[in-house]
Amino acid sequence: MTASPSDERPAPGEEFNPGPPAAVRQAATVILLRGGAEALEVLLVRRTPQARFMGGVWVFPGGAVDAGEGDGDGAHRAAAVRELREEAAITLQDAAGLVKFSRWITPAQVKIRFDTHFFLASLPAGQEARIDGQECVDLGWFTPAGAIDAHRTGDIQLVFPTIKHLEQLGEFRSVDALLAHASGRDVQPIEPRVVLEGEVARIVLPGEPGY
Repeated sequence: MTASPSDERPAPGEEFNPGPPAAVRQAATVILLRGGAEALEVLLVRRTPQARFMGGVWVFPGGAVDAGEGDGDGAHRAAAVRELREEAAITLQDAAGLVKFSRWITPAQVKIRFDTHFFLASLPAGQEARIDGQECVDLGWFTPAGAIDAHRTGDIQLVFPTIKHLEQLGEFRSVDALLAHASGRDVQPIEPRVVLEGEVARIVLPGEPGY
């Protein structure tokens, strides 16, 4: 199951920026997994509709790196662990155990920009995800294809980077297979571009026509 970039409307905070590129903030996201050797499900949380950035959108838990978390890989891992705890009440004991999966930089033509490092982590035994009801107002476990289908039918709202990650995750039959593939992989940054075609904005990835 795939999703066309042209199907995506800008979420709050993702509007087109016709002026100079905005500054890029460092951020980290955790793709929390469950299913072991038998299946693969991911956790998505719904941001409060009142949020200035991506209000009402379903996302992987994550957010900006705090100044006190330092810089480099360690800062991204610390932020990932903190955000997962704050947004989903899941505590990871060892940030070093996070498996780096991807790195996405918001297009230069978008108003709010992040350099986001995505990490994989399995749901720790005995823990259950919960939302705080303020920053995040709902959660759900989805198969990658199930999440994309729910977006297509209007049951949940996703944004382009989440959809593209779900498409990648859908290529794996189990958590174990995904982690085996991702462990030790060299992650290169991806910076999509926004291409204007008349009044329509289309997102393209490196290697696609029009990039």
